[in-house]
Amino acid sequence: MTDVTAVTMKLNGVTRTASAVPPETTLLALLRNQFNLTGAKLGCDVGDCGACTVIVDGNAVNACLMLAAQADGSDVLTIEGLATLERLHPLQKAFEDNASLQCGFCGPGVILSAKALLDENPDPTQQEIRDALSGNLCRCTGYTKMIEAVQVAARALRAKPDA
Repeated sequence: MTDVTAVTMKLNGVTRTASAVPPETTLLALLRNQFNLTGAKLGCDVGDCGACTVIVDGNAVNACLMLAAQADGSDVLTIEGLATLERLHPLQKAFEDNASLQCGFCGPGVILSAKALLDENPDPTQQEIRDALSGNLCRCTGYTKMIEAVQVAARALRAKPDA
């Protein structure tokens, strides 16, 4: 019999527990399979593409590389927790307004990488934005419009910090 453990985290602002989690379960698998949060995607499964990016305790992480048990007691934010159906987060609005995504596969990871950056640095340079997004691969759009969207969102968030 495989050892299993319970994993409790604050997930998108709500305390959630998954019981009987096998030790080899990744955070990505837990989010998708037990909590039905499918915004984070399984792309490369080796931490190269960033499609699985979520924010754990304020840091953008590749959920495919983090074991679920490592998130026990953590504060985890997925794309599903970023906004409501009634109101987009300023980053999501900027990406939409600037046509910064096409297929959307990479979008959740890119947006959460940008959020982690803006939470730490509300006025990043273009190079700092490039560096923050460097772990996210996009095969459709390229990065120019994404960088512009992050700059637009940064200005909006500085103007209305509670947005």
